[in-house]
Amino acid sequence: MSQIGRAVILRDIRQGLKSLALIYGIIATMKSNKSKQTGTGSKTIALNKKAKHDFFIEERFEAGLVLEGWEVKSVRAGRGQITESYVVLKEGEAWLLGAHITPLATASTHIHPDPTRSRKLLLHQRELGKLFGAVARKGFTVVALALYWKGPHVKLEIGLAKGKKEHDKRATIKQRDWDREKQQMLKRR
Repeated sequence: MSQIGRAVILRDIRQGLKSLALIYGIIATMKSNKSKQTGTGSKTIALNKKAKHDFFIEERFEAGLVLEGWEVKSVRAGRGQITESYVVLKEGEAWLLGAHITPLATASTHIHPDPTRSRKLLLHQRELGKLFGAVARKGFTVVALALYWKGPHVKLEIGLAKGKKEHDKRATIKQRDWDREKQQMLKRR
């Protein structure tokens, strides 16, 4: 093989390696942008553990939330809380009341944020019909269970629930303790 032939082959190999490096750089950038989009990596923003303790959850629904710009920024910073929140059904719509989204200190000066304002829930008409029917006829209530990210959107998991009596709560705690003891006994073996 001649000197010119070797030079051409080496040039082609170098160009191929540069192309691979460029492609690898693009893929790495896409991966880093994807991890930045989800924030800390966790998609869950807030959980309502008290609801699982106080209610029997019969059915779960996923609802969108109508949020203002400052609220989305605050939720991205992890400043959402749904512990004391509840869902109200009125005039064919579902509303989230009592959810607390703390505004950021860097919020705009021309906006006066209300951290506990009522927020509209976005549900399909048949889901709303099912919720209205169960609440009106069967004595159910609707509670907020979790606030989380689904892609670029904030979603709220709501549950169709019945309240627990005091003896039901004690039975749940007793069952949980027994399950924990069983797991410990199995680990000792």
